[in-house]
Amino acid sequence: MKTFSLRKEDIERRWWLVDAAGQPLGRLASRIAQILRGKHKPTFTPHVNGGDFVIVVNAEKVQLTGRKIEQKRYFRHTGYMGHERFTPVQKVLGKHPERVIEKAVWGMLPKTTLSRQHVKQMLKVYAGPEHPHAAQQPTPLVAVEAK
Repeated sequence: MKTFSLRKEDIERRWWLVDAAGQPLGRLASRIAQILRGKHKPTFTPHVNGGDFVIVVNAEKVQLTGRKIEQKRYFRHTGYMGHERFTPVQKVLGKHPERVIEKAVWGMLPKTTLSRQHVKQMLKVYAGPEHPHAAQQPTPLVAVEAK
């Protein structure tokens, strides 16, 4: 038996449509990360970008479980000593709800150049229900149910 390795010529990409309304952020992000990497396909190869495109709509209606809406903060550093900046997730959801899902998906991916391609080129996140990718005929992804 020979080991199968995916080539660029053999890649078949699909477009998936995910409705984030009422879905838990972490479960949604892990499912999206799997699809971006291509782990749902039998031809998965870790070093080849064989994943699919994902369109996320209704990012402003994503659900944060527990007390995360009050307690979760995003960290960044300005580069100067003692200049740490913490932004509450509630503020980010109000201004740029797409970034919450993008950061959650980025956290679920390995930190490689291939993963940067996944997030920048293959993940499309929109705050509302409208998206400009109707021509690609995206397939709706089955919702992840909250317990």
